[in-house]
Amino acid sequence: MSDTEAFAVVLFSGTDDKLHAAATLSVGAAVMGRPVQVFLQYWALDAFRADRITKDHGVSPEAGPDGAAAMAAQHATHWSELFRQAAEVGEVHIHACADSMEMLHLTAEDLDPLVEGVWGVASFFAAADGPVTFI
Repeated sequence: MSDTEAFAVVLFSGTDDKLHAAATLSVGAAVMGRPVQVFLQYWALDAFRADRITKDHGVSPEAGPDGAAAMAAQHATHWSELFRQAAEVGEVHIHACADSMEMLHLTAEDLDPLVEGVWGVASFFAAADGPVTFI
């Protein structure tokens, strides 16, 4: 893997812990000069709705009450702000999955400006020039 190989992530979980993990990894890759490609599917896409992006999306079931409490106590920067910071320091592209858009009856206008556009799976894999991380 080269240091300019894209960090490509398929983000399908819509819980705050997993959204935060993806955002943190994206910031790290962007700071290192690696392009970032994020492909939003299902519940992650739902979390990127303009009217829902800052709401509480909970944590994954495996986190349990202790994990939820630990996240709340951390008072970390919101994951959406981390994605914005990543885009300020590097090449970060966030696209919605066309199939998920159709399933959720969304239009591009429903999404936060962080989302650049709508792609099919083939477009994402064409842009991902290396391994793909699934969150």
